[in-house]
Amino acid sequence: MVRKRKPLPTVGELVVGTVTKVFDYGAYLNLDEYGGKEAYLPWSEVSSKWVRDIRDVVREGQKVVVKVIRVDKKKGHVDVSLKRVHPTEQRKKLFEWKRAQRAEKILEMAARSINKTLDEAYEEVGWKLEDFYGEIFAAFEEAAYKGPDVLKEAGISDEWIEALMEQIRKHIVIKKIKIQGIITLFTLASDGVMRIKKALGEPLSKVPQSKDLAIRVYSVGSPRYRVEVIATDYKSAEKVLREYLRMVEDLAKQLDLNFSFERERLRR
Repeated sequence: MVRKRKPLPTVGELVVGTVTKVFDYGAYLNLDEYGGKEAYLPWSEVSSKWVRDIRDVVREGQKVVVKVIRVDKKKGHVDVSLKRVHPTEQRKKLFEWKRAQRAEKILEMAARSINKTLDEAYEEVGWKLEDFYGEIFAAFEEAAYKGPDVLKEAGISDEWIEALMEQIRKHIVIKKIKIQGIITLFTLASDGVMRIKKALGEPLSKVPQSKDLAIRVYSVGSPRYRVEVIATDYKSAEKVLREYLRMVEDLAKQLDLNFSFERERLRR
């Protein structure tokens, strides 16, 4: 079960809970991130609209995102509100929750491979990564992208790094994006084909490429040529495309070529 280091949530915190009991005056739920700690959801905090029956809004077994409104540290009592959670907050919290679940699964499988417990995984790995990167799964994504040094920088031992990287490579795939457009190059010169080939090819050889970033150019029917950039993020892709187009345009002027570029919108 996804967990937090502290024993109780703080007022204003968004938490994920599972409804366990529903009564006319309110409901009880277990806080999934706090070891199943019981919290109380008053009837008045169920909905901002009047409801005839609380069961029209919450039911036993339902997973909900609620906001903590009261915490009695001495007694260990927690009161929560459903109506004070904005839909945007709910979506964001559930997104974080799912990422935390994925992170825990990787921790669990890595721990099992080296005969460690999940508790040991959190103590020796999870909390260190959370302190260093802000989120455990974010650290795993960074490791999938940049390699094991990401984990080493956070103080993770070699034994854990080997086990974690095995699971990270299996379960985290770095998504890539593509941007593209049409370059038009035109000339009436007798050696126009060679000029165009030079204008497109020379800049291409100067663009740094790697397994995470690639650029290709091909004809879609003279005088139009498509340029595609594939990268792990839009910022890097846009930077490469701008630099390539700048070099092509500069060289096109030197070679007396008419140059234009039109961005293409990809179908989703």
